[in-house]
Amino acid sequence: MLGIVIRNLGIVIRNDLSWADQVNYTVQKAWRALHFVMRIVNKGNKNTKSLAYTSLVRPILEYGAACWHPYRECQISALDRVQNKATKFAHGLGRTEWESLTQRRKTARMCALYKAYNGDRAWKEIRDRLHAPSYLIRVDHNWKIRTRKQRMDTGKYSFVNRSIADWNQLPTGVIGTDHGNTHKFKTRVRKMLTGEGKYRC
Repeated sequence: MLGIVIRNLGIVIRNDLSWADQVNYTVQKAWRALHFVMRIVNKGNKNTKSLAYTSLVRPILEYGAACWHPYRECQISALDRVQNKATKFAHGLGRTEWESLTQRRKTARMCALYKAYNGDRAWKEIRDRLHAPSYLIRVDHNWKIRTRKQRMDTGKYSFVNRSIADWNQLPTGVIGTDHGNTHKFKTRVRKMLTGEGKYRC
């Protein structure tokens, strides 16, 4: 039986919940955009090339990525190859300050779950399904969410289950006390992932 594929708001969804088609679609679209950028600003300086990539190409690689963040190495590598090519184009062999796409996708997932946890109206359907665990151990923070056991990879690596697992491992200092301030939370998550910040567990 052939899989059923639909496209909703630019996201390719399959009936088996695989994100392979979405990743392939994103990679192809990003390559086309990058080749266009490379032709147009080929003689531009480093800053111009970098701005062109982060403005015109990277948003394609990250559109809706909080929900379809891949876990298979081949899909992750396919996305990374686009940014690696852009890095060489903009910076040559020099160092770049760009975050990895994997880090940026993880940050996006954490921010989405943060909005759901704090009652953002757009995430109400998910918020209603988030429950506190039966008990907490000493190293747990007070905002821990009950995990769900899944047998299939599509369940284990779904947005909700994967994000809950990462959320429960966040230090208390990253979650903070300013609930509802997504911008500050995002900044703390980024610093944690890049190793710039040290937070109390």
